[in-house]
Amino acid sequence: MRLVRVPSIRVVLTLCGAAHGHDTNRRCGRQLNVCHARSTYVWGRAMSNKAPPRTRRTPIMIKRTLSAMAVSALIASSAFAQDTTSDTPAPSPDQVLATVNGDDITVGDVAYAREALGDAVQQVPEAQRDEMVLSLLVDMALMSDAAKAEGMDQTDDFQRRLEFQRMQALQEAYMTKMVQGVVTQDALQQRYDEEVAKLPKEQVTASHILVETEDEAKDIIKQLDDGADFAELAEENSKDPGSAQKGGSLGKFTRGQMVKPFEDAAFALEPGQITEEPVQSQFGWHIIKLEDRSEVTPPPLTQVAGQIQQLLVRDAYIDAVAKLKENATIETPDGKPLPGDESAVPVPGSTQ
Repeated sequence: MRLVRVPSIRVVLTLCGAAHGHDTNRRCGRQLNVCHARSTYVWGRAMSNKAPPRTRRTPIMIKRTLSAMAVSALIASSAFAQDTTSDTPAPSPDQVLATVNGDDITVGDVAYAREALGDAVQQVPEAQRDEMVLSLLVDMALMSDAAKAEGMDQTDDFQRRLEFQRMQALQEAYMTKMVQGVVTQDALQQRYDEEVAKLPKEQVTASHILVETEDEAKDIIKQLDDGADFAELAEENSKDPGSAQKGGSLGKFTRGQMVKPFEDAAFALEPGQITEEPVQSQFGWHIIKLEDRSEVTPPPLTQVAGQIQQLLVRDAYIDAVAKLKENATIETPDGKPLPGDESAVPVPGSTQ
């Protein structure tokens, strides 16, 4: 089964945290385009209205879990590596690039540092990135040696930091191994198909005029019945500034993107039809005109592959933590569970 490239965990974790907010975002309000929801899909939200099982937010430390999976690619693309079209083999990760006070800095060290630096490296021209990283590693080695000479590596604060980074590295190694078989082409296609099946199948294009009272709305409907132009009346009377300047146009939207009374009325119309009675919502009274109906075209897999990969890794993380907790003993001094976690038990001898 062919593996596909796994996205950086820095991006993956943004979904791990955001995955708990799948509710549709609405842009209904006097200062915004009333009843106009996001017309462009935010794929991570649009794919599903069902929130995942309630769980504690993913810890920030996982943002680097897949770093090691990218290192081999970084080494291959390193400025120190040879052109793959030449007969000269690419250098080994163990190839020494510099030695500082007897300690070697290798091609592999540079690759790890580039991944750790993330976006900061992108600000440097590609041809200069590895040289910059190597120079930085030399500076780090010099300052590290100076810190050790002053005994800074023996302080309690340093030891705590070192232990945290050790846990972080082990977590990343565990996650890297665990997701090796998760993000495959087959899994990607299957998850894409599942998410596409959840998307709305129909969308409408509509315009509206928003006024404050029912009498105003009825008067406008009478004018329309007498042949008045909808767009002109919208520009003159609508209290929704976002759509009024466009003749009342709200563009395309699907079910679930509008407030319920507005949505029900709009989807009940036929193209070209106008509501015979005013429609009330919390924003006022609407006169709605349906312009068109059409099928929703989901984004192609190639366009959203990155987001799908992130969802697969996110789910793998959540499942892994849940399984590990089943056989773990998590203790807190007062016996209170951690946020989103019911498994904590009191530390023996603690006050209840």
